[in-house]
Amino acid sequence: MATIKLDDRDLKILAILSQKGRMSKSELAKRLNLSVTPCWERLRRLEEAGIITGYRANIELRDIAPHVSVFVMAELENHRAATFQVFEQAVAKCDEIIACWALGGGFDYLLQVMTRDIDSYQRLIDELLACRVGLARYFTYIVTKPVKQMSAPPFDILLSSGLAKD
Repeated sequence: MATIKLDDRDLKILAILSQKGRMSKSELAKRLNLSVTPCWERLRRLEEAGIITGYRANIELRDIAPHVSVFVMAELENHRAATFQVFEQAVAKCDEIIACWALGGGFDYLLQVMTRDIDSYQRLIDELLACRVGLARYFTYIVTKPVKQMSAPPFDILLSSGLAKD
């Protein structure tokens, strides 16, 4: 991954695409007040640098299939590097685990699981325990309704200097 210096137009590209990823290059160029070619070159540079890692559609899954979303707080048996590696490799292979974060503090990982129903979720956990991937304890939190889902990063907050302006 290359390190690149981002200017205001690069940041505006990121902000626009994080809100509305499905957009023609000509529409993006228009919003940036650029011609299409320089806009496309900036976009390609951001992709090649690994800053833009992909494009996704937001899907209303409840209209497609029954499902359950579960968050799992996981604690490993020990804190050896090999245990973390085994656990992370097992998680990476499991399609129902749609996100996983390593944590500092009391728990080792937060997993987001999406599966058909509670029975299939429990089978997944049973398989992880049976495979001896280092899982010592887990705590299950079932999502009852989405309140706020993944949204665009708050670029204006993240990129501000934090200094009050007069």
